[in-house]
Amino acid sequence: MLHAFDTVIILLYFAVSLAICLYYSRRAGRSTEEFFLSGRRLPWWIAGMAMVATTFAADTPLAVTELVAGKGIAGNWLWWNMVAGSVLTVFFFAKLWRRAGIMTDVEFIEMRYSGAPAAFLRGFKAVYLGVFMNCVIMGWVNVALAEILGVIFAVDRAYTLYAVMACMLLVGVYSAVAGQWGVAVTDFFQFIIAMTGCIVLAVKVLGLPAVGGVAGLKAALPPQVFSFFPGVGSAGSYIAQGAMAVSFSAFLAHMAVQWWASWYPGAEPGGGGYVAQKMMAARDERHSLLATLWFSIAHYALRPWPWIIVALASLVLYPDLPAEEKKTGFILAMRDCLPPGLLGLVVAAFLAAYMSTISTHLNWGSSYLINDLYRRFIVRGAVERHYVVVSRLTTLALVVISSLLILVIKSISGAWAFIIECGAGLGLVLILRWYWWRVNAWSEIVAMIAPFAGFALARFAFEMAFPESLFFIVAFTSTAWLATTFLTRPTDPRTLAAFYRRVYPGGPGWRRFREAEGIEAGGESLTGLAVNWLIGILLVYVALFAIGNLIFGDYGAGLPLAGAAVFLFALLARRLRNNSPRTE
Repeated sequence: MLHAFDTVIILLYFAVSLAICLYYSRRAGRSTEEFFLSGRRLPWWIAGMAMVATTFAADTPLAVTELVAGKGIAGNWLWWNMVAGSVLTVFFFAKLWRRAGIMTDVEFIEMRYSGAPAAFLRGFKAVYLGVFMNCVIMGWVNVALAEILGVIFAVDRAYTLYAVMACMLLVGVYSAVAGQWGVAVTDFFQFIIAMTGCIVLAVKVLGLPAVGGVAGLKAALPPQVFSFFPGVGSAGSYIAQGAMAVSFSAFLAHMAVQWWASWYPGAEPGGGGYVAQKMMAARDERHSLLATLWFSIAHYALRPWPWIIVALASLVLYPDLPAEEKKTGFILAMRDCLPPGLLGLVVAAFLAAYMSTISTHLNWGSSYLINDLYRRFIVRGAVERHYVVVSRLTTLALVVISSLLILVIKSISGAWAFIIECGAGLGLVLILRWYWWRVNAWSEIVAMIAPFAGFALARFAFEMAFPESLFFIVAFTSTAWLATTFLTRPTDPRTLAAFYRRVYPGGPGWRRFREAEGIEAGGESLTGLAVNWLIGILLVYVALFAIGNLIFGDYGAGLPLAGAAVFLFALLARRLRNNSPRTE
């Protein structure tokens, strides 16, 4: 049970979070643009930190612990491979999203496409993403929090579910009251709390006599556990083969296909979802780019290391945990290794991680249902106050739906793989719709449907397993949507012309349409953007491995990498100050 001091710290955390939301409640009630986009006035450091906070859910440290337990540090390449896609969003899409002047990424559909197919696609995605996908994600985040609370307090699942539902209701109320300003600022505060708690836990477990610091970890665990890179060429575990080993095809699927081809919440190719929402809420195009850049650096290079340290320590502290329970080592370390006060801080950190994720998902999902369904198809032309009230009610409705899913979802094992496979091939459409005029609404509709058929064929007809199945599904989906593109009519020229003049995407993909319509060329040089993209990818990876080497005492590698990271950052900053020319 928690000490009284721990309880005080947790209650203080709740009080500050609620105070922030109450402060912004009046501003949120002015209009739907204030409620969902903070009046488009978020500074980059709040918008970027809010992105990072949202992707730090209560289950994230547990997932990292499970990866480290099974594959060593190199197991994190399961998500480290997404750096290229994240940085692609920074330079190729962040400014465009802000320039578009829309409220949601689903609204983009009728700005870019035309006719009945575009209207159908917009309404369908509003419900599919805003209700189904959104509530499933919140459901498994709720399940993860219930598991954490169950281990810490050693109580039955029923009690933890009631506690999670109470937290969910609290988050729903403050999200409905505070809108995007309150959500973003509380996300900022909650991320600080969450990372502080994880860093404190990492330092504390390293100092335990049973662990013995970094030197103790290295002495107690096989050296291959500390490898940052997998062995490529054969399958097996690091315990059996001396290194985390994956087949060449699996490694290629992750590094060469997954990051651009698959849709995944928070890592959509070309940006989207709550990431796009924060970009559109930024003060201007520069703030949109900087917010997304900070997200890429903090998410991949800075945040994982406290989790990895605790994960490694848990392998030493709890060596007899069954493989399916290795992820709970993180929670056990919290429970067993922290004194009163610090335990309350770390519990508050997990609550902060949970609440930041849920609050953003509630606001994001509600924005789809109001802007792209209710206002677009059901009640048009009402006053803004009406839409704000309905937005708040919709937020609470999403709370109810996702809370009920807690009773249904038992496990999230394999859910991420299923989502990646059933979105494989869609990512290319989400990228090219900005830069190639010929993509139309039918292209995106087919790209959403085809992966499910491809998944069924890969899994049941050809018995292909993830991630190798991505090759087939992406090829199947790409063939389907490309054939559809050329077999269906292009988007109405007036819609295309208005889109181009609003966002100026640049590149050769619009040349044929531009010349036919007599539209002046615009947009930034894709060559310049590509150079920034490559520098950004190098920056994130170099910073990631610099920090890791320094933590584990390899200064011979860590210091040069740190110097390289500083150089790359300075180079990128200089290029951004100069800007790429707005020419083809």
